[in-house]
Formats: sequence, C-alpha cells, structure tokens
Amino acid sequence: MERRRYDTDLTDKQWETLLALLMEHVFTKRLGRPRVICLREIFDAILYVVRTGCQWRMLPHDFPKWQTVYYHLRQFRIRGTWEQISDLLRVGVRVSVGRDACPSAAIIDSQSVKTTEAGGPHGYDAGKKINGRKRHIVVDTMGLLLAVVVHVAAIQDRDGAKLVMMRIAGRFSRLKLIWADGGYARKLVDWAQAFGSWILEIVKRPEGQKGFVVLPRRWVVERTFGWIGRSRRLSKDYEELEKTSEAMVHISMIHLMIKRLSPS
Repeated sequence: MERRRYDTDLTDKQWETLLALLMEHVFTKRLGRPRVICLREIFDAILYVVRTGCQWRMLPHDFPKWQTVYYHLRQFRIRGTWEQISDLLRVGVRVSVGRDACPSAAIIDSQSVKTTEAGGPHGYDAGKKINGRKRHIVVDTMGLLLAVVVHVAAIQDRDGAKLVMMRIAGRFSRLKLIWADGGYARKLVDWAQAFGSWILEIVKRPEGQKGFVVLPRRWVVERTFGWIGRSRRLSKDYEELEKTSEAMVHISMIHLMIKRLSPS
C-alpha cells in the first residue's frame, strides 16, 4: 500500500533529476549487495526530519525505520555525498539561469546558534551572548552554498573564516573576490590574499547610519541564512557532531536547489 504524501516529499520529476545526478556522479562504482530499501523513501525521510525538526525516534512509521534512515545519512556524511550532491545541484541551478558553473565572487558570514543537551563541542560567543556553535558559510552571488564549517561559538570570526575558506581553496578557479563585514577586517584581508589570492572586500555600514540598513552584497548571505532557517532542525544545533550539523545545512540547501531545478 502506497503511503500518503508529505509536503516535504520529492515529486517524481524532482526525484528523477536527483537520481540522474546520483547514478552519473555518485554511485558510479557501487560494490556490495543490492540495496533492498527504497532510496527515494530514505531521501524523503531525511528531508522530513530536516524540514520539520522532528526527533529521529519520532519519525512517522510509514517511512523506513529511523535507524535505517539515520544510517544512510551518516554514511553519506562520511563519504562526502551530501557535499557532492550540493555541488552538482548548485552547478545545475547556475547554468539553468545562464550563469557560469564556477562563481567569480562570493560572500562570507557566520551565524551563532544555541546547542542542546545532545552534547558535543560548544562554546560561548561573547559578542552574541550565545552558548553554542557557529555556522560559517561561503555563498555565491545567488546565495547558493559553496562551503560550510560548523565550529564552537567561542572561535572568533576571523579564525572561523579561515576554516571555511580552506574548504574552498583550489575548488573554484574563477573565484577572485569575497565580500565580508567589518568583523573580518585587518589581518584576514592579508591572509586571504596570501592563501588563496582572493580579494577580501569589507562592506561597511554608512557612517552615521542608525538602525537596520541593507548592506550591498551582504544581504545575499543573510538571505541564505533565512533559507536555512526554514528548516526547523536548524533552528538550534541539535547534533552531537559538528560534521552532522554541516550535513544538515547541505541537506537544507539541496532541498531548496532541487525545487528550483524542478518546480512542483
């Protein structure tokens, strides 16, 4: 008996698009016994958890067992599959709107979030007064994710930025310019030039400006944090491992991009 569809489920067209990418680029050399669990059901279950924020043991019973779903999420994380899918979809979205597959400019920023009793590394961000972790992301000018690093909130932005910029080193040949806010000024500008030959341009608030103001270029990365925030699993950092938190960010963006490539 076919189960009732959830709003987070992939449509037939979206699954065909995703499966074609998986078969061509990810599962090209599969070893071991044939898979007996429906891979589409696994993906739908993971998207359900990320979007609704439900606990693994609360996963509806019409999905595969939560242990099976979590096993696949963990294996994909260990193999780097989530990053690979995210990269393939980003290229697809950029090409579909007439952009070059490789971006020439990017924006960097961080977001501090609270952790829970799940445990794992965490620290105190004195600036935001948050005990938890930071998500450092780099996005292209469309707001699509290039890289993410999750680390304890006690690490300053300038040091956290180095971690995420190391993730993009050597991956984007056209990337020359990175925009950032004033928290990344001074030594990081020289480091970015020496490490990756990137121009780190600081976007400053207009002098004398009070209250909220939309800053050029900076609003793009803030919008990406807004997209990520639609996934309730990311309202806090519920994961014990920082790597799992990074996977959750990738999955949230994968869901967004597959819907752009194949609208419902």
